[in-house]
Amino acid sequence: MGPSRIVTVFGATGLQGSAVARTLFRDGTFIPRAITRNPESAAALNLMAEGIEVVKADPLDKASLLGAMRGSEALTAPIFPLKAEGEGPNEIDQGRNIVDAAKEAGVKFFIFTSLPDIRKLSGGKYKNVLHYDHKVVVEEYLRSSGLNNVCLHLGGFLENYWTLDWLKKTTTGFDLNVPHVATDRGCLHNIFGKTYPIINENISFGELADLTGNVLGAKVTLTTAPPTGIEALDEMHQALAELNGIFPATPVPDFVTMGVKISTIKEFLETEAKPRFS
Repeated sequence: MGPSRIVTVFGATGLQGSAVARTLFRDGTFIPRAITRNPESAAALNLMAEGIEVVKADPLDKASLLGAMRGSEALTAPIFPLKAEGEGPNEIDQGRNIVDAAKEAGVKFFIFTSLPDIRKLSGGKYKNVLHYDHKVVVEEYLRSSGLNNVCLHLGGFLENYWTLDWLKKTTTGFDLNVPHVATDRGCLHNIFGKTYPIINENISFGELADLTGNVLGAKVTLTTAPPTGIEALDEMHQALAELNGIFPATPVPDFVTMGVKISTIKEFLETEAKPRFS
């Protein structure tokens, strides 16, 4: 048997990171190493109970990052807390630390969860969508690092149906309550490549409501949630509405030729949403 091929997974106790760690563990080609600030959390303990290695490290502590990454062939890094310049360490600081530590630790491949440049796409109109802007800075830093890398640009997660209460039971069926969106154009699921999309469908929220209703066998209405009062999030919602989503013109890649199997939105609703809302 050859040496272990370890993939270090940051954000492993979150929705995205835990899915990556569990998928790697089930597949068996690579061994996931789950990174968390708090290995005593319920989410971390659940991963350990499933047989996944959990290591404590903090993206603001480079020494801990180096220790956590030693021996890793690749790593994944997702979303970090939302903080503006001057409010304390933000995603730029954390992202650069992870890139620097990965390079020093000899990591061969870096997979970064990023997002499109809203400031650029809007012609400078939207300047406060920090969780997009900061990722753009880190992505550029990663590109200039010399590390082999790929960046994943994410759309919305359909898990928001239950994690953010987007879908709620009503007396007549269900209501899909989506964030402040001036148009009903949405883009769901993810992206893959050297920053080229891996979406499975471009679909409007109206079409999504209809599809959800068909799967659940119930009427699904569509309403708009009020602004959150958080500048970065409200600007994001306004920008996505104005831009008709951020990937509306992106053709759905041919995953078959790429060797990637991805479920359809209908399949996701059947397997994940229907058991929860039936």
